[in-house]
Amino acid sequence: MDPSGLKKKLEKIDGRGYKAYRDLAGSYGFPGFTLFIDYIQGDPYASPSRMRVRVTRAAAGFEADLLDSQVRRVAFRDYLARVFAKAISSHVKGNRGTGKSGFIGVDYGGQEILERTAVKATDEFLEVRFVAGLPADGRRCLGVEAAAMLLEEVPQLVEASLFSAAVDEGGLRQHVDSAEDQDWLRRHLPEIGLTAFVADGSILPRESGVKDLPLVNRDVVAFRSPAELRVEMELPNRGLVTGMGIAEGVTLIVGGGYHGKSTLLAALERGVYSHLPGDGRDLLACRSDAVKIRAEDGRRVEKVDISPFISNLPFAIDTAAFCTENASGSTSQAANIIEAMEAGSRLLLIDEDTSATNFMIRDELMQQLIIKEKEPITPFIDQVRNLYREHGVSTIMVMGGSGDYFEVADTVIAMDSYEPAVVTGKAREIAAARRDRRKLEGGETFGPLTTRSPLAEGINPRRGGREKVAAKGLRTIMFGKQTVDLALVEQLVDRSQTRAIGDLVWYALRQDYFSGKASLAQVLDHMFEDLGEGGLEIISRHMPAGTHPGDYAMPRRFEVAAMLNRMRSFQVRQ
Repeated sequence: MDPSGLKKKLEKIDGRGYKAYRDLAGSYGFPGFTLFIDYIQGDPYASPSRMRVRVTRAAAGFEADLLDSQVRRVAFRDYLARVFAKAISSHVKGNRGTGKSGFIGVDYGGQEILERTAVKATDEFLEVRFVAGLPADGRRCLGVEAAAMLLEEVPQLVEASLFSAAVDEGGLRQHVDSAEDQDWLRRHLPEIGLTAFVADGSILPRESGVKDLPLVNRDVVAFRSPAELRVEMELPNRGLVTGMGIAEGVTLIVGGGYHGKSTLLAALERGVYSHLPGDGRDLLACRSDAVKIRAEDGRRVEKVDISPFISNLPFAIDTAAFCTENASGSTSQAANIIEAMEAGSRLLLIDEDTSATNFMIRDELMQQLIIKEKEPITPFIDQVRNLYREHGVSTIMVMGGSGDYFEVADTVIAMDSYEPAVVTGKAREIAAARRDRRKLEGGETFGPLTTRSPLAEGINPRRGGREKVAAKGLRTIMFGKQTVDLALVEQLVDRSQTRAIGDLVWYALRQDYFSGKASLAQVLDHMFEDLGEGGLEIISRHMPAGTHPGDYAMPRRFEVAAMLNRMRSFQVRQ
């Protein structure tokens, strides 16, 4: 149907009850693009209607090399979503009545460049998926206002964002090339024995605790690598860059308070993602399997073998299959490490500020007062080298309060007014000169990981008479009757990732991946193999055939595992 047919429909339903908008569902051929109205909201207060606009690749006119690899396609699509969002702010009037009337929105994210469903790019077409609040007065259709949205504003959005002539070609190419360089860095780190790379000139401090933009003022110190750790990297687009390479093994980040220790670690934990050009972290990369580990008092733990760290608990509690509804700081941190390794992590990021002190260290004075036979915890200091030697798991940790770690560290980096220096030699001299030394407490070997297989009976999406899975902001997933708290899963960065995690678990349940026959790692493998073949769209259940949701962003396997492990009903077979 052409735009005139859509206009006639809108005139016909003007003033009628809101459900009359359902007559609009279908496709409409505009000059230069097609509008698809896929889903109509039930009332003006409900989630907005879902729509798509599509243009042919030939008409769009973008150069083919911008989409000639997966990483470049992801960045290209990310850029177009941001351009579409910017066009909304310029061309859309906004409020046109009751509830969400007049609203148009697209999922475009923050500082990270993520694979999203908001924009689709194939060899034949480009498509933007967006939402629109169809106008109403109370619960009556405002057909004339809807016509202004769909017949005037939407064509303006298409013209401003889906044709190369209207898009900043230099900005688009920089966006795509930068994402490709960051991906190249991340993928090549293991090949050269590095866990992370921070380019000279990077700006690591953020504007505030709630704003992820780079801090901009005259006191900001640009990062500069110490000479001992400086490496050169030849990037596909940027060419030669220099910066600090952090080698595999055990790395300490030390220094006084407020000198940049945690700022560096926070940048590294976000280095598993690519960032916008100019973000300050756009030439910083961390191994993609890095997981931030912290204490998490109160979380549930289901049959995790934490015996490498904790054993001989009172009342003969089994720590080889440890279960609790209310973990302590030390047991939760132990479980978080084992679970991260189980999901495939080979790099742990730890900040002493968010760790359980008794899990991290027992100094020689405490060892004298409380003998080992009375202490069930083998502290992390006594297992960190075993982790690397036996499992290839490296650790980068911020440590400002315990010099005992000097003896187990391969590299010690001191932050002084946000400037790093290598102090490994000095740290070793200090450790060697001490009189009283703490004793190694067990930990002669770490031992193998115990396999767990998740069971379907612990994953129930039903609530009342129907299935209910929904993300509530960034840190909460409603899954059936339960609320899954992800507040302390720190590498989850986008609510569209959270939404995808809930629906991905639901999808895996429908695929019978939780049969108890596959390990958790194998279940994650199945999930992400499916996503690689079919894209994020495959996890949506509610969209009509031939249409797709526009509000998913690709999560990592580690945050999916974190969601499962934090479900209060989760069950596994060891």
